[in-house]
Amino acid sequence: MSIYQHFREEERTFVDQVLEWLDAVKVRHDDRLSDFLDPRQQEIVRTIIGHDDDLSLSFAGGSHYAERSRMRLTPQYLETTIDDFQLTLFSVEYPTKFITIEHRDVLGALMNLGLKREKFGDIFISDDVVQIVVATEIADYVEMNVQTIGKATVRLNRIPLSEHIKPKDDWEEGKATVSSMRLDVVIAQMYKLSRTKVSPLIEKGLVKVNWKTVDRPDFIIADGDYISVRQFGRAKVIGIEGITKKDKYRIRYGRKR
Repeated sequence: MSIYQHFREEERTFVDQVLEWLDAVKVRHDDRLSDFLDPRQQEIVRTIIGHDDDLSLSFAGGSHYAERSRMRLTPQYLETTIDDFQLTLFSVEYPTKFITIEHRDVLGALMNLGLKREKFGDIFISDDVVQIVVATEIADYVEMNVQTIGKATVRLNRIPLSEHIKPKDDWEEGKATVSSMRLDVVIAQMYKLSRTKVSPLIEKGLVKVNWKTVDRPDFIIADGDYISVRQFGRAKVIGIEGITKKDKYRIRYGRKR
């Protein structure tokens, strides 16, 4: 039985990466620290590595509330502390009375540095407080080169991980009945949009599933998938709760308010 049958085709490259990490630690007794992994990637790691008594698997993203986390995989006899994850937390100083900074502004500024997304963790925003978690190996470069975010002139200040803020819990739950688990059908129900409006969004590359762009309306959504639609926000499939007598799916979902 192939391990790949448990995962989607587009996840195979990452599955191969996890298998390489597993071999390096289990066979050669190395240790591995990953870049930041999204929740789906973390789930894949846990599924493949499981509860092996010879290994120590842990994740950290700088906060108890972090979505994106770095993974450390070591032989069981090695101890892991928070310092081993090499995380740096920045607080963004900017003129809060005159300018509002949004998540997309921060992410845009970071992506303009020419570094890959996997080097950045979560972006925390609560009222006028903005914090960014980055991999320590790029912290100096980020601190030196991020001088503007959106229309604001900013300064990045390093602060202890213990000073991270709690993000607002703004998931709003809902229920829907869908004729199929196709991406266009699910989005239409969760975002209250017509399918004629949804399909162009998907085909133009404005939709992501589990942080990866998907441009096929017939892509099949599964339990636990995260969906984001540019300008319409994020959603997640919390559960598929059964099938009606007319063979429709009952789903429970969350949307960012």
